[in-house]
Amino acid sequence: MKSKSSAIVFRRPAISPSPSGLMWGLIGVLAFSFTVPFTRVAVGGLSPLFIGSGRAVIAALLAAAALALTRQRLPRGMHWVRLAVVAGGVVVGFPLLTSYALTTAPASHGAVVIAVLPAATAVMAVIRGHERPPLTFWAMAIVGAVAAIVFASVQGGGFGHLTLADVLLFGAVIAAAIGYAEGGLLAREIGSWQTVSWALVVAAPLMIALTAVAWVQQPLSGTPVEWAAFGYLALVSMFFGFFAWYRGLAIGPMAQVSQVQLVQPVLSILWAALILHEELAWSTILGGLAVILCAGIAVRTRLNRIAPA
Repeated sequence: MKSKSSAIVFRRPAISPSPSGLMWGLIGVLAFSFTVPFTRVAVGGLSPLFIGSGRAVIAALLAAAALALTRQRLPRGMHWVRLAVVAGGVVVGFPLLTSYALTTAPASHGAVVIAVLPAATAVMAVIRGHERPPLTFWAMAIVGAVAAIVFASVQGGGFGHLTLADVLLFGAVIAAAIGYAEGGLLAREIGSWQTVSWALVVAAPLMIALTAVAWVQQPLSGTPVEWAAFGYLALVSMFFGFFAWYRGLAIGPMAQVSQVQLVQPVLSILWAALILHEELAWSTILGGLAVILCAGIAVRTRLNRIAPA
């Protein structure tokens, strides 16, 4: 079996992460940290359907041009199926679900709920690699998810009361976790930027159709600031940010590099306060810390003891 086999990658013991892998991962996280606040800005004047689909169309045009100019080989066999999984998670699922959720939810609230993503990504990696991590991993992953649900329900109007925005945010977390885990593996086989580029191309027909529907349903009438936020989402969040993120995951080790995701909700909450002037209540700060702490422990537990399948 080749050294790049995904089976070997999942089963080998944890090793020290490459400095370059961490650097690329941090660049990707920094790019993604603006996604939630800028989505909140964009939905002020543009429809969530247009934001979620239109940004993917623009990114797909850039991806197709990059693939054509560099004469990349077409993916083969099961690569197309796996690219469809990546596309469904990070091109279709996450952008559309967060765009609709942030029409009503504050950016800081969304950032806290999405903070469970590192643990969710680790869970998907465990499932994908048929790993058997210790019970501590599952316990902290569950506690982190419960902490995010409790925070969302309390913020939404009382314990046990989840809003539609919260349901959409949790759906976005699941979609992104699947896309990140599969994309990180696929990046080792066909390349980092090639993975996100082909995923964008695969999703392009659907996203073009959705963009047309959004355009017909609601005329485009955003302010320059809202269009600038949309431009960032299309160019950076949807395209160039993934170059850095999947590059870092490909250099790896993927599970260790993915830990830098823990920084993302902190930055997103900070940008929400600085850019959107959202007031940071103690409940938001404490909820974010609880979710991030649980996610961090879950990820570290998995790294410290990865049992063979």
